[in-house]
Amino acid sequence: MYSSRSASHKYQDSVQTLDMPIRKKIILYLALLLLVLLWFIGVKNRDPHQYDNMRRTLELYEYQLKESKEHMAETMRLLGRRDCVTWDPDLPVIYAITPTYARPVQKAELTRLSHTLMLVQNLHWIVVEDSDHKTALVSSLLTETHLNFTHLYEQTPAEWKHKPKEPNWVKPRGVLQRNKALAWLRANLNAEVDRGVVYFADDDNAYSLQLFNEMRLTREVSVWPVGLVGGLMVEKPEVNLTTGRVVGWNSQWRPERPFPIDMAGFAINLQHLLKRPEVKFLLQVKGGWQESELLTHLTTLDRLEPLADNCTKVYVWHTRTEAPKLNMEDKLKAKGKRSDDGIQV
Repeated sequence: MYSSRSASHKYQDSVQTLDMPIRKKIILYLALLLLVLLWFIGVKNRDPHQYDNMRRTLELYEYQLKESKEHMAETMRLLGRRDCVTWDPDLPVIYAITPTYARPVQKAELTRLSHTLMLVQNLHWIVVEDSDHKTALVSSLLTETHLNFTHLYEQTPAEWKHKPKEPNWVKPRGVLQRNKALAWLRANLNAEVDRGVVYFADDDNAYSLQLFNEMRLTREVSVWPVGLVGGLMVEKPEVNLTTGRVVGWNSQWRPERPFPIDMAGFAINLQHLLKRPEVKFLLQVKGGWQESELLTHLTTLDRLEPLADNCTKVYVWHTRTEAPKLNMEDKLKAKGKRSDDGIQV
């Protein structure tokens, strides 16, 4: 009797054990059937044009992505070519001459200028300090730029230095420094072989990259407008749009000058300059006549090459940095202290 009941219980347990997976399978099949039914209802009620719209949208996104990738690749290619490291042996070199002197804003202005020059391909920066030696400030700055540069120095005699509050036009500035750079060019380059253009890029100006692009192919002497100089919004050559020749100037300050133009408003072909070894700047020249004195030995009015869309656009501005107010620094110095002790500003 005992064994008969035991066998019966075991049979029922085995039946229940077999029933469990069967139930689960049935539930799973029903769930799948329900999902298929819902999907069928959804497809039946869906707009037949929706797939076309989705396809067109995806194709548009794919086109835009491809276009963006191509644009980015082209931009990277251009940036890769327009920098101070990449050198193209077939491209004329721009020799940018910058005289500089020690003052509170010197490093700030040289840094700003260097960041512009870093974007110009085939550029050689000649920086000439008004000093009796190369200073650590300028040396370290030039090294950190990774530009192609030459670092020179030439001190202005005490009698030719500007005194405090003395007008800028009373004594010429940067004369000996620019001449030092011209002497370096003549000593190191060959008028028959080397191609390029010489430009006097003062460190207190602001420059558009377009300016360097256009000046590079100067044949003799090229000219263009300069903003915020000579007491005007813009000082510029006047161009006959029919002939493309410079016929005059709109300068209001000393308009009787042969070339009433700012130092930032012209560039000289390197070979044209090297073939004229006598051309240089002079200390004993009337205020504001340095440019005229130089250009008189290099060109004539009718031979000037107007750039910047026939001198109708401004690519350089004479933006002098305001002298900082350092009255608190003076008080510190009176106590034997400095805010810049141990740091280069």
